[in-house]
Amino acid sequence: MEIPSKYNPVEVEDKWYKYWMDNKYFHSTPDEREPYTIVIPPPNVTGVLHMGHMLNNTIQDILVRRARMTGKNACWVPGTDHASIATEAKVVNKLNAEGIDKYDLSRPEFLEHAWEWTHKHGGIILEQLKKLGASCDWDRTAFTMDEIRSESVIKVFVDLFNKGLVYRGVRMVNWDPAAKTALSDEEVIYKEMQGKLYYLKYKIVEEAPSDSPEGEQEGASYVTIATTRPETILGDTAVCVNPADERFSHLKGKRVLVPLLNRSIPIIEDEYVDMEFGTGCLKITPAHDINDYEIGMKHNLPSIDIFNDNGTLSEKAELYIGEDRFEVRKKIVAELEKAGNLAKIEDYTNKVGFSERTDVIIEPKLSAQWFLKMEELVKPALENVMNDTIQFHPPKFKNTYKHWMGNIKDWCISRQLWWGHQIPVYYLPDGSFVCAESAEEALVMAKEKSGNADLTAADLKQDEDALDTWFSSWLWPISVFDGVNNPENEEIQYYYPSSDLVTAPDIIFFWVARMIIAGYEYRDEFPFKNVYFTGMVRDAQRRKMSKSLGNSPDPLDLIKKYGADGVRVGMLLCSPAGGDLLFDEGLTQQGAGFTTKIWNAFRLVKNWEVDSHIEQPEHSKLAIEWFKNKLGEVVETLNAQFDSFRISEALMTVYTTVRDEFSGWLLEMVKPAYQKPIDAKTYAEVLDLFDQVLRLMHPFMPFITEEIWQLLEERKEGESIMISQLPKAGEYDKELLATFEDVKEAVSGIRKIRKDKNIAFKDTIELSAQKGDKGFDETFNSILIKLGNISELTLVDEEVKGAASFRVKSSNFYIPLEGFIDVEEELKKLEEELKYTKGFLTSVMKKLSNERFVNNAPEAVVAKEKEKQADAESKIKVLEERIASMK
Repeated sequence: MEIPSKYNPVEVEDKWYKYWMDNKYFHSTPDEREPYTIVIPPPNVTGVLHMGHMLNNTIQDILVRRARMTGKNACWVPGTDHASIATEAKVVNKLNAEGIDKYDLSRPEFLEHAWEWTHKHGGIILEQLKKLGASCDWDRTAFTMDEIRSESVIKVFVDLFNKGLVYRGVRMVNWDPAAKTALSDEEVIYKEMQGKLYYLKYKIVEEAPSDSPEGEQEGASYVTIATTRPETILGDTAVCVNPADERFSHLKGKRVLVPLLNRSIPIIEDEYVDMEFGTGCLKITPAHDINDYEIGMKHNLPSIDIFNDNGTLSEKAELYIGEDRFEVRKKIVAELEKAGNLAKIEDYTNKVGFSERTDVIIEPKLSAQWFLKMEELVKPALENVMNDTIQFHPPKFKNTYKHWMGNIKDWCISRQLWWGHQIPVYYLPDGSFVCAESAEEALVMAKEKSGNADLTAADLKQDEDALDTWFSSWLWPISVFDGVNNPENEEIQYYYPSSDLVTAPDIIFFWVARMIIAGYEYRDEFPFKNVYFTGMVRDAQRRKMSKSLGNSPDPLDLIKKYGADGVRVGMLLCSPAGGDLLFDEGLTQQGAGFTTKIWNAFRLVKNWEVDSHIEQPEHSKLAIEWFKNKLGEVVETLNAQFDSFRISEALMTVYTTVRDEFSGWLLEMVKPAYQKPIDAKTYAEVLDLFDQVLRLMHPFMPFITEEIWQLLEERKEGESIMISQLPKAGEYDKELLATFEDVKEAVSGIRKIRKDKNIAFKDTIELSAQKGDKGFDETFNSILIKLGNISELTLVDEEVKGAASFRVKSSNFYIPLEGFIDVEEELKKLEEELKYTKGFLTSVMKKLSNERFVNNAPEAVVAKEKEKQADAESKIKVLEERIASMK
């Protein structure tokens, strides 16, 4: 069989992914096996693959492939999220480019464009995941706005409404002026910004004639307030001071004039005011600040909304009508200065809220919205994470979760968008409303409610708002198996609850918490047993990867360059659970280098000539026995690492097993001499061990392992490593493994002397072994002879004069150097080493002779120093004897 000298990832990956798909290895249906279920965190339908997706989906694929190979019925459900805000923004931009305004269209017309966009772009990211090797059950691909998911969302809204948990109210919300919709608190990203603090003077009206031009009257008195948003003074309805602040006690009951408008507003007192901030006086704008809103409610103040939905000033502002809020800021500062109302401006750093979706500065805004009461809903979801019924990996995120769930507010679930699930509330002509799953059902309810049998569908108007996108994705583990519409169906009964969830910690509130809430509300059970939180993928400077910074490579370019297996390994080499991954392209290069090493090991084995007439050598028999036991230890280690979700550690276990134990030791031990054949028994056993090693590697590196596994021996049509069984944990000889570590150390000692003395490996050498107190196991002598190219190995009772030596535990090994070295040069080296070792011993003895150290240091530390003393004294004795013998 001709094996290519180089591994070609592109050709191999396309070939085997098609093979897996054609044979439907990814597909799952309920059967008698134990299910293993993962639901994909649905990426935005508008999205393309980025580095975070790569990390997250690599981990999911490792888990699901491993589950298949342990005999479980693995089901990995893929899908996408309709992403209301992001998708609507994309569609609006597309329409604008075509000269079409969204509001010139009817809702159905706009939705036609949105669906067209979705069908065109919606599957891109899922196709890209296939390049990574993702073994999702693509037959189950779901979309949060497909028929089943949409019906589920509407049914749940109606159910919660009927339970009295959904209500409509006017509240202060986070408003996105670009998307023209409300946002939840979790969709606001706070950024530190360098801004200005403006000190503005408000005239106290009782102390000057109200008809005098402001700022010009003699003896006029003012209060000065500090604000970062001078444009909002147009919505001021009070000035507030702390009742304990004696500086302003004389202002009680007085009024001031709003600059530029000369609107008279009261001075009120409230303990909320921080006497240390600014001037100690606070302007109150109830319509545009959540804290001002609370104070306004408490003091029965009017609320003046000065902003339009798009962030321009409304008619209620009286000035700058229709102009953008930030342009107004520039203009109003100049006007305030001109009018004598600007006292000073200072630089000021503060945190400003930005929309997570559109990256514009949000506006606090009073708005009529739909809310979901959360206080009772969260209780089982909080309890069952804190008691580890649901386990977080790493567990540190339990504290984050507890804090948020313990301080939760009602969820604003309505969005002023057309793309999304339209809220199933229908308004009657008199302003009352009904909530129903369909317009037909709503009409029946409306007739009953109004007592008007003549009502028609045309008399009802459905609420214009859409539901928050997360209101569909919180049902994801249930709705992907149609568990809302058909709660007793076979699939939801079999696959729910799912096994593990892999996600990023930044959506612990948006998604993880809410799925747990929904799980207990609609299935009375958790939605998943384990949550594995990946870290953030950052660059070497610890910056978050983003297109704007230009520090994020295209994952598909990486796959093309290094192969999917190389990229998968590179992503995981330094990715502990919950810890940020500092990505360096060198990691994927290292991953690609590992695939090359595996390929070269395969080529080495398959190019050996096999002779069935040769008896198995002792060194090969021992090597096979050792590696079989080593595999038992490795399998046990891997099982423990996967059980505790130490997935990067599991990769390193496989990595070092293949690189060091299999390639570096086993193959070297059994490798036949140059141009000589290998015996058939050893060859067959090596192929079997290679097969087992490939299976352990497969979840991490699916493509190269399938390629080699298929070439390792003749396979039948339809066979695949991905549906083979992983090696099972069993008994292994720990003593044998410990002994073999001594053998490896001895081989390393031989190799070091060869290197230090420039003795070529092709030259045979003699080796003498002097057993120490702990003895030396002669069982593996044949290994030493093979790997050390030893012509003769003898046991001795005393030191061999004039020989180079090394020590393994208490046994000494000697290699005669006659004919190999320059005696004078060797003596010089030994004397330098003796001098260094004596100096080291002196420093150790100085520490041990210090009574304070010996009496106060931990017992283990003192013991370690005494061990250093014994080692140094032993080494000095050996060196002195060696020098004496050479002289």
